Amino acid sequence: MTELPQRPAQRPARTHFSSGPCSKRPGWSLENLSNAFLGRSHRASDGKARLKQAIDLTRDILGIPDDYLCGIVPASDTGAFELAMWSMLGERGVTALAWESFGKGWVTDAQKQLKLNDVDVVEAAYGDLPDLSAIDFSRDILFTANGTTSGVRIPNYDWIPADREGLTFADSTSAAFAQPIEWPKVDVLTFSWQKVMGGEAAHGMLILSPRAVERLERYVPDRPIPKIFRLTKVGPTNASKVDHAIFQGATINTPSMLCVEDYLDTLQWGQEIGGLPALMARADAGAKAINDWVDATPWIANLANDPATRSNTSVCLKLVAPEVTQLSAADQATFCKALVKRLETEAVAYDIDAYRDAPPGLRIWTGATVDADDLTILTDWIDWAYQAQLADLASAA
Repeated sequence: MTELPQRPAQRPARTHFSSGPCSKRPGWSLENLSNAFLGRSHRASDGKARLKQAIDLTRDILGIPDDYLCGIVPASDTGAFELAMWSMLGERGVTALAWESFGKGWVTDAQKQLKLNDVDVVEAAYGDLPDLSAIDFSRDILFTANGTTSGVRIPNYDWIPADREGLTFADSTSAAFAQPIEWPKVDVLTFSWQKVMGGEAAHGMLILSPRAVERLERYVPDRPIPKIFRLTKVGPTNASKVDHAIFQGATINTPSMLCVEDYLDTLQWGQEIGGLPALMARADAGAKAINDWVDATPWIANLANDPATRSNTSVCLKLVAPEVTQLSAADQATFCKALVKRLETEAVAYDIDAYRDAPPGLRIWTGATVDADDLTILTDWIDWAYQAQLADLASAA
């Protein structure tokens, strides 16, 4: 009988490493939400003030330019990005970049739901980026700043010209608060509260450049726009104008004020620890804890092939040892799921299996709300679980 490895002596203090919804901030408690504006209309003056405060703190931490609009919209990052697509695309050709599941989702929406006439798709396999130097910026560009399901991010914004003709749409839900944003290169940026800041689900943030606002007010798509997607209203001269109230806290539909209070709590924590530089540093430290272990461990590798494109929030890993790679794809997936289940049974890590559409492996969240020390301890447990799974595999042979 194969001898099982000895369990590590130390356990992570906080064991939540899910890539969405993500870990709450250090020190979080329900008591922190005791002042939530509940049982009242969100349109009351105090409710709108809370919503406006969430917008203002977001602007402050992210350094959003004064002439950009920032608002709270329905349905998480998905709703925010869909809203932008339905409201603005169609005036010119669209190029959709896809190297992981969510980018491929925007391709599906552009081609099969919006049924746009001119959609170019530029794809890359999991682990790689497409050739960003070959993009035609006379077109509108859709991309994910950080591929949550592949662990591949754009290394910078140098590939986007300042004098572009089309608009750039950045799905930044795993990048905001963790990676630098070069605002002059972005026209539409979206994210959700439950990623790097560990907030609650169902609310999205939509940030628009002056160029995006100009598109909204000039171009009227030849399609019905659902109410929760409408950002404009008809003015006295029958001209379409952006509804600026949305970007001052008058949300399109009813938000959860409990979720708003939770977002405010984590934004205030972000300010207290040093703002955006401190949040990015925490994400970098967490990713380094995992990547240092990967570099020293022969049986595992980063799914992102180029170190310059490796995410500092959603670190995706693949198993490369012959004992595993010689298995069928289905058996590799079973091996990884069993490894993850073993960690959950030991109550040391939750929800670190690879995304359902991604290659078999692990996906570990290292964003700002996760402590690097916990991630270092986690690697000892992953080593243990891997060896235990190999022992089970040998016993079954």
